[in-house]
Amino acid sequence: MIWVCEGLPAFVAQDLDGQTESLHWAYENPSAFCQHGLFAVLHVSCMVMYRLNRQDIRFPPIEQATPEGLLAIGGDLRPERLLEAYRHGIFPWYNDDQPILWWSPDPRAVLFPNKLHVPRSLQKRLRQNRFTVTLDTSFRTVMEQCAGPRTQYPEGGTWITEDMLDAYTRLHALGYAHSVESWQDNQLVGGLYGVAIGGAFFAESMFTKVDDASKVALVRLVRQLHTWGFRMIDCQQFSPHVARFGAEEIPRSGFIAHLTEALTLPDRRGRWEFKEVIGQKD
Repeated sequence: MIWVCEGLPAFVAQDLDGQTESLHWAYENPSAFCQHGLFAVLHVSCMVMYRLNRQDIRFPPIEQATPEGLLAIGGDLRPERLLEAYRHGIFPWYNDDQPILWWSPDPRAVLFPNKLHVPRSLQKRLRQNRFTVTLDTSFRTVMEQCAGPRTQYPEGGTWITEDMLDAYTRLHALGYAHSVESWQDNQLVGGLYGVAIGGAFFAESMFTKVDDASKVALVRLVRQLHTWGFRMIDCQQFSPHVARFGAEEIPRSGFIAHLTEALTLPDRRGRWEFKEVIGQKD
């Protein structure tokens, strides 16, 4: 077992029809898989891996993922496959010089909207109304900011490739992907984006240029999701950051049970809006 951010070992790739192919990946960019936004460092074991193809959007059973959660490689990022992945608790995460890697980690970090915890210092910030928070006004820009260099991540969200930008922008146009923006003095200073299906929101990444800007955006989003009856927010990997807001770590089996229930709710597609705008763009 090695760290993902130190490269991936040799694998035997197997497609869903049982055909195998030996592969060896040697990657640069050692920090590519280090923590970005809502993600944390993962590990990878050397074992049989499923290879996806463009004709078949099926995924192997998530129980066949590595102990670290890596389930399959390859395929593409067209909307049908991405939605199929999210509906089964799977998400893509890879670097620009790698094939598409599909993950379903166990355990899983989940934030239930009715269990949101707002730290006292952030409650004060919210009362001050220093930020205007909006929904779906600058989706691609939010993604680009998440991909760009930040103080805590000088190399940026290197897993947000151009293909990922294009793929999630398509999901946004279809009404499945959404962004939350924090503005100050008419400048975008924080935000996050994710995918919504049924009563589940799958958080992807966030950025901030001003203290607490993305945290305020997150709280406003969670409260709105609660109002809409959303059942869960997938935070993917547990971290101190998401724990501060009440996220908890649950077994993947439990996550799938909650997800299955959440998917019985209708999709809330299209552009989202808050019922009221909080703050002023002074």
